[in-house]
Amino acid sequence: MIEILKAIVFGIVEGITEWLPISSTGHMILLDEFVALDVSPEFLEMFLVVIQLGAIMAVVVLFWNKIFPFNFNRQKGPFLVKETWIMWFKILVACIPAAIIGILFDDIFNELFYNYLTVALALIVFGILFLIVENANKNKRTKINSLGEITYTTAMLIGVFQLIAAIFPGTSRSGATIVGALMIGVSRTVAAEFTFFLAIPVMFGASLLKIVKYGFAFSGNELVLLAVGMIVAFVVSVIVIRFLMDFIKKHDFKVFGYYRILLGIIVLIYFYLIAPGLS
Repeated sequence: MIEILKAIVFGIVEGITEWLPISSTGHMILLDEFVALDVSPEFLEMFLVVIQLGAIMAVVVLFWNKIFPFNFNRQKGPFLVKETWIMWFKILVACIPAAIIGILFDDIFNELFYNYLTVALALIVFGILFLIVENANKNKRTKINSLGEITYTTAMLIGVFQLIAAIFPGTSRSGATIVGALMIGVSRTVAAEFTFFLAIPVMFGASLLKIVKYGFAFSGNELVLLAVGMIVAFVVSVIVIRFLMDFIKKHDFKVFGYYRILLGIIVLIYFYLIAPGLS
């Protein structure tokens, strides 16, 4: 029962931090210090990635009308929704940089950069970048105000920022892509939506790789923990995505920048000063 409660906590944290640009990795590292699951390191590594599928399903449910590329009601238009297909081609283009690097160097980057120092620095650096970009964009008119206005070049540039997140844990995939989109003139709402849609193939691919790497020999207890984490992440993600889309219509991302900087400092203080004294 205790492990199920822990899985619920992990699902809550995943659902909140996956979509807000504050780094799910940074929070998971801290959470694991205080609410460690009693599982093997191999299962934990897979668990932390695969529960993201629950978060992804929230995007699929909430934005179904925007992402489903088929129309079964012929009275309302053709069977293939051209605009949606074009959007998906652009999303796939944006996935190319991270997909190539992830497949080839995932284990290497995890070994080199998956540590509290890298995560803390990434939190702080991108937090500062959020503040700089928002100040620079203040009172500026955005160039891209709809998903249809995103070009293939723009999609590729956003994909490059996603690559940074793939290399350096703590950057935040949503944070990196949103910052990149804002820098090239995409509106906050469109940047957030494109980031959500971009996460669908990225997270499905990452989850599949982790499952294949782990193998399919799950115990009954592991399956329960995985299912609980995914379901909780789904429910929380629905709430958080709705909140974020309403929030950015009236506010900028500065609050997330300040939060990232504060969290990065907390991570550094904990692992440099507090954790050594506990061991």
